[in-house]
Amino acid sequence: MKRYDILSLFPEIVLAPLRGSIVGRAQEKGLLQIEVVNFREFAQDKHRVVDDLPFGGGPGMVLKVEPIFAAVQQCLQSGPRARVILMSPQGRRFDQELAKALALEDHLIFICGRYKGVDERVREALVTDELSIGDYVLSGGELPALLVIEALVRLIPGVLGDEESARGDSFYEGILDHPHYTRPAVFEGRAVPPVLISGHHEQIRRWRRKEALRRTRTRRPDLLRTAPLNEEDRALLEEIEREGN
Repeated sequence: MKRYDILSLFPEIVLAPLRGSIVGRAQEKGLLQIEVVNFREFAQDKHRVVDDLPFGGGPGMVLKVEPIFAAVQQCLQSGPRARVILMSPQGRRFDQELAKALALEDHLIFICGRYKGVDERVREALVTDELSIGDYVLSGGELPALLVIEALVRLIPGVLGDEESARGDSFYEGILDHPHYTRPAVFEGRAVPPVLISGHHEQIRRWRRKEALRRTRTRRPDLLRTAPLNEEDRALLEEIEREGN
């Protein structure tokens, strides 16, 4: 069983999403244990103060090192080997390749920052990974942590009903996903591409790959520079180029 610990000053933000959908299902199946820890409980004074003014002056408050350190140490008692992840706009941009790597880990601890951030000694002494979900700033790390966890849980074997489902997701193989259709075959004059109802599995596979490459070329051409393309992919891209779209 994998274990994820979430350290937050506002547990109510993360508790409800963790109970539903795929994340909730993973816990029900006994594949994942998630603990939400309020590190205010580890504050060392009677008022449970977890932040203070920054040394050197300036606006805002900084999260103190002692409560976070004590909370992480308690989480490590369940297993000393863990990756400690600080959610921060200064971190490495989270992507699917990193999701696949982190999904292999048995124990992850997520630190959700607030205010101006955490005392730098948290990074120095505890953090193994610092992650960002994009070039913008939120009020705290709770929502980013939930997004990362959602991406990881999809990759845990046994969570999804169909193991191949995650392999078809956008970014899993370095490109975007192909278009999807379901019934009815015609809606308000818009028909499903005939190949998808032809029954020819090889033609369907080729169409899907080509459309995935077409969509990537149109929307995220930067991905094609690093995607692991094979000879068929390159031939399909040449076809798309000749078609002019």
